[in-house]
Amino acid sequence: MRLSTITNWAYGATLILTLASGGMMLTASSAEERERAAVAQRATFHQLTATVEEETFRQSEHARSFVITGNPAHVIAYEREKASLRSVEQRIAHLNDAGATESELTSLRQAIHWADLLADEQEGAIRAMKAGDSKAATAILFGDEYGRELDRIAEQVGKFRYMLDQRTDAAVRQATDSARQWRNMSEFMLGATALLFLCVLYFILKQRILRPVVRLSDVVTRLAAQDFAAIPPDFPQIDEIGDMAQAVRIFRENGLERQRLEQERDADHATRDRLSRMTQRLQGCDSIDDLVEVVRCFVPEIAPGFAGKLYIHDMRRNAIAQACDWLSPKQSLEEFSPSACWALRRGQTHKPKGELIDIPCEHLDRERPAPSICIPLMAQGESIGLLYFELPEENAADRQERMEKYLEMLAENIGLALANLRLRDVLREMAMADPLTGLANRRRFDTAYQDEVSIAEQMQAPLSCLMIDIDHFKRFNDSYGHDAGDAVLRAVGGILGDALREKDCAFRLGGEEFVLLMPGFTVEQALERGRQVQERIRKLQVEHRGEQLGMVTASFGLANYPVHGRAGDLMRTADAALLRAKALGRNQIVVATVREDSSIVA
Repeated sequence: MRLSTITNWAYGATLILTLASGGMMLTASSAEERERAAVAQRATFHQLTATVEEETFRQSEHARSFVITGNPAHVIAYEREKASLRSVEQRIAHLNDAGATESELTSLRQAIHWADLLADEQEGAIRAMKAGDSKAATAILFGDEYGRELDRIAEQVGKFRYMLDQRTDAAVRQATDSARQWRNMSEFMLGATALLFLCVLYFILKQRILRPVVRLSDVVTRLAAQDFAAIPPDFPQIDEIGDMAQAVRIFRENGLERQRLEQERDADHATRDRLSRMTQRLQGCDSIDDLVEVVRCFVPEIAPGFAGKLYIHDMRRNAIAQACDWLSPKQSLEEFSPSACWALRRGQTHKPKGELIDIPCEHLDRERPAPSICIPLMAQGESIGLLYFELPEENAADRQERMEKYLEMLAENIGLALANLRLRDVLREMAMADPLTGLANRRRFDTAYQDEVSIAEQMQAPLSCLMIDIDHFKRFNDSYGHDAGDAVLRAVGGILGDALREKDCAFRLGGEEFVLLMPGFTVEQALERGRQVQERIRKLQVEHRGEQLGMVTASFGLANYPVHGRAGDLMRTADAALLRAKALGRNQIVVATVREDSSIVA
C-alpha cells in the first residue's frame, strides 16, 4: 500500500477518533450537566417544601404564643402570616415549574390541605383566648389531636421530600453513570488516537520512511560519488519508498552502463592508439623479420586474451607457414596448404563456431574444435598470409563481437604492411637481380662482397671467391645470334644458381663473367665445388631453334681468405687467377698462389 494511502487512512482514522472522542466528551459533559441540574432541582424542592412547612409551623407558633402570653402582637403577626398565604395551587406552582411530578405534588397538596385545616383550629383558639377562655384555647393548640395533625403534615412533607430525593437520586445516579461511561469511552478514544499516532510514528515514519530513507540516502551518497558498487536495498512494497528505491536502482544501472560505455570508449581509444602505433612501426619495417617482431609485440596488447598465430604465404612452396605466435595457441598446424583454410579459400573471415554453424578448417583439430577466427591477409585480391586467433573461454561470444572489428583492422594493417614489404623486396630484387639469368647482379655483388668480407675478418672465418668466364662466348653471338648467346648465359646461370645451398651467393658481373662467393669454404672445398660446376657446364646441351650450339666451357679463378691474402683483396686475387686460366688455354680452374702477382694451375 502506498504511503499516501496509509497516511490518508491514518489521518482519517485519527480525525474520526478525535471527533468521536470530542463528541463523547461533550456527551459526558452533558450528563454531568444533567447531574448538576438534578442536584440543583433537589435543593430547589427542599427549599420550597421547607418554605411551605415553615409557613405552617410559623402560624402555629404565633397562635400558641398568643394563647400562652395573651400578647396581641402575636395575633397581629398571625394575621399577617395568614394574609400572605396563597391558594394551594399557587403555593405548589413553583414546585410544578421546578419539575415536580403529579404524584409528588399530590402528597404536598395533602399536607397543605391539612395545614389549612389547622389554620381553622388556630383561629378558633385565638377567638377563645380573646373571649377569655384560655383553657379552651390551650386545649385546642396543645392537645393531642393538634399534635397529631402537625405530625401528619410533617409526615406528608417528609413523604414529598422522600419521593423527590428518590427521583433526584436516581437522576443523579443515571447522569453520573452516563457521564462516567461517556468519559471512559472518551478516554479510550483518546488512548486509541494516541496509540494510532504512535503506530503511525513508529511503523510509518520510522519503519516505512525513516529507516528506508536512511539506507537510500547512504546508497545515493555513494552513487553520487561514482561508487557504483553500492547496491540499493530491495523494498518490495509498492509505495513511494519503493518507487524511490526503483529509481535509485535504475540510476545505478544507468551509471553502471555509462561506466561500462566509458570503459569501452577508453579501451577503444587505447586499442586504436595501439593500432596506430603498430601501424607506424609496420610502416618503418625493413624486412619480414621486423614485421614479425612488431606483430608479436603489439597483437597481444591490442587483443588481450586472444592467443594466435601469424602465417605468411610462401610463394615458392605454395604453403602457409607460421611466422610467429603469441599467448601459446593450442590448435592450428605450423604449416599447411592454402586450401586447408576456408578463410583463404573464400578471401573472407571464417568462424567455425558461433551463432551460425560453419565448417572447421583442415588446419584445426576437428575432433575438438575451439572457438577461433581465421582472417586472411589480402593484397590486390590475393591472399598473402593469415591471422589466426583462438577466442578466450570466458565470454567468448561477447569478446569476439567486441574485438572482431579490431582483429579485422589488425589483419588489414598487417596485410598492407606485408604487401608493401613484398613489393619492396620485389623491387629490390629487380634492382639487384640480372633479368636474363635470374642471378644477383653487380650491384648486389658489391653489397654482398663487402658484408661477407667484413664477417670473415671479424670471425676469422674462411671465405672463397670463384670467378667464372665463359670461353669464346663471342662465337655463340657471331654464329647463332644474340638470342643463342642469351640461351647460353641462362643455362650457365641456372647451373651457378644451383651450385650452392646458400641464397644470393651466385652473381653475374656482366657479359659472360660470373662469380661465386663461398663463405666458410676452405681452398679444398671451394676447389671441389668449382670442379663440380665445371663438369656440369661441360655437359650442357644448349639448343637454339632446334639446333645444338655445341660444347660450352668456362675458365675459373679461385682465391681464398686468409690463404691468399687479405679479405679485401680477395676479388682482385681471384680475377688475377681467372686471367691466368684464360692465358693458359681456358677450360680450367686456376687457384691463386700465396703471392698476389702469380697463380698456379690446379
